[in-house]
Amino acid sequence: MNTVSTSWLDEVRWNDQGLVTAVAQDWQTGRVLMVAWMNREALALTVQEQRGIYWSRSRNRLWRKGEESGHVQLLKELRLDCDGDVVILMIDQIGGMACHTGRESCFYRRFEQGEWKIVDPVQKDPNEIYTS
Repeated sequence: MNTVSTSWLDEVRWNDQGLVTAVAQDWQTGRVLMVAWMNREALALTVQEQRGIYWSRSRNRLWRKGEESGHVQLLKELRLDCDGDVVILMIDQIGGMACHTGRESCFYRRFEQGEWKIVDPVQKDPNEIYTS
């Protein structure tokens, strides 16, 4: 039996809920697409399956990005910051949308003159993406 070592997971500084911040970034443009949480299992499965898998705090379960929308994140590179408490997933975002609002990025609001302004268009109506 070929057992892959998981000692690399011990280098991650998990918070008191057993989670680490995960930033998903477009591997070609560098644009931050979303921020989520991962537990140990999610991070291990992300490496194993080579796709973005997160821990959903609201659903209290693993969440494979794109399981409902089809907007899967293919892992190109994984990085750990100097403190060990943030991971960056350099990903290929299938379908060009990471946000549940139908936008490329979850960071579609920019602070301008004392308020948040929407600066990125909706690419697809979320009601057409999420049918369940």
